[in-house]
Amino acid sequence: MTPSIAVIGSGFGGLAAVIELKKQGFDDIVVFEKADEVGGVWRENTYPGAACDVPSPFYSYSFEPNPRWPHRFSRQPAILDYIKHVAAKYDVRRHIRFGTEVRGAEFDEAEGKWTVTLGSGDTVVVDVLVSAVGQLSRPALPAIAGRDTFAGTSFHSAQWDHEVDLTGKRVAVIGTGASAIQFVPEIQPAVAKLTVFQRTAPYIISRPDRQFSRRHHRLFEQVPATELAERGTWYGVVEGLSFAWVYAAPLAAAIRAWSKWHMRRQAKSAPGLFEKIWPAYPIGCKRILFSDNYIPALTQPNVELRTEAIAEITPAGVRTVDGVEHDVDVIIWGTGFRTTEFLAPMQITGTGGLALAEQWRDGAHAYYGMTVPRFPNLFLMYGPNTNTGGGSIIYFLEAQAKYLGRYVAHLATTGRPLAVRPEVEKSYDARIQELLGGSVWSRCSSWYRQADGRITTNWPLLGRQYRKQARFDPADYEVMTR
Repeated sequence: MTPSIAVIGSGFGGLAAVIELKKQGFDDIVVFEKADEVGGVWRENTYPGAACDVPSPFYSYSFEPNPRWPHRFSRQPAILDYIKHVAAKYDVRRHIRFGTEVRGAEFDEAEGKWTVTLGSGDTVVVDVLVSAVGQLSRPALPAIAGRDTFAGTSFHSAQWDHEVDLTGKRVAVIGTGASAIQFVPEIQPAVAKLTVFQRTAPYIISRPDRQFSRRHHRLFEQVPATELAERGTWYGVVEGLSFAWVYAAPLAAAIRAWSKWHMRRQAKSAPGLFEKIWPAYPIGCKRILFSDNYIPALTQPNVELRTEAIAEITPAGVRTVDGVEHDVDVIIWGTGFRTTEFLAPMQITGTGGLALAEQWRDGAHAYYGMTVPRFPNLFLMYGPNTNTGGGSIIYFLEAQAKYLGRYVAHLATTGRPLAVRPEVEKSYDARIQELLGGSVWSRCSSWYRQADGRITTNWPLLGRQYRKQARFDPADYEVMTR
């Protein structure tokens, strides 16, 4: 049997899946991409200052190092160029159907195949369906009263409206997460007034960025071991963050002290600012952020940080619970993504007519984040509980791609669909949730958690432990019979 495979999405996860499958000798692959270019979140997020908070030598594929990164923490255009380069070099583009959105998919038990329904209404039948839509693809807008009544311009940071000139405007930024701390310093000099509405303060530490010179590029090209050393160093640093959150409370305390020193020092020119921006929850509970220019931007005379809760959005602006109405011309939502709604809004139906949404009614779960009982030959890249609280998701994606390659290779020998055994996945999920229940991520509200407290996004241990444990074993799967 030579399986036919459909991959949804052409970001880092989709490319990793296709490249590994081709490496294993599988070429009957189609990639459905709703946009007109590869890139995933790095195609969509074009807000000013967009950059990665993981150093590029580590936030890249191990099999495709880039000796010409312009910065240690590369900006969005450089990352997108890298993704385009990888897609071209590894012959992925010829598999991609651009401008093609997937509406849903249904497993046909009699045929042992997936029928994929496209936005056009057309259908495609394949043996294996791989979702690589990720956790950070659908912008989230909070349910604030009056949100649609605002008479001015508003947009989410992940859908930045570059037609809007912010020069001389009164701008409200709602949210102070990873995107906001990047774009706030970029727009602050141009706007007349910037009002930042903070619900929960983030921990911030310095970003040890640098521009790589031509000398660096030549060194990385001529002595590849130097670039490997750079990658290894940053692997150790970011894995050290995960180690602190999971295993080393004294190390976490040291990082907290470092963050406090950094934030207090940067806020000292604005009396009372530090007290507003210093978090009141354990460090590591939310993703720690890296910035050297966000807090200085908050100290500028045209910037006001508001910590009162928002009561409603009005036609003129934002009204806080203290009754003050803040008149603005533009509202920018820096409110993150709908991270716990995996695969939505696609309608995925497995055996017995079971909808994936019903299977996950109490929260998404999958075996090592990749396979789900009663959904044969459905594979997830960056699925439930595979996010990292401190490292590089690409490190996880490579492990998942290798698992996928072995999965499909075994499928080719059986000739029949494979489904993870329910008892195997159930036991695994219970272990993961037990670990997460006592973790730092259970101690505050964040995008890692559902409203009921279940953590559906994060892996509870270190990245290297995921790689070691997530190894394909045919015994974990049952072969579906007609």
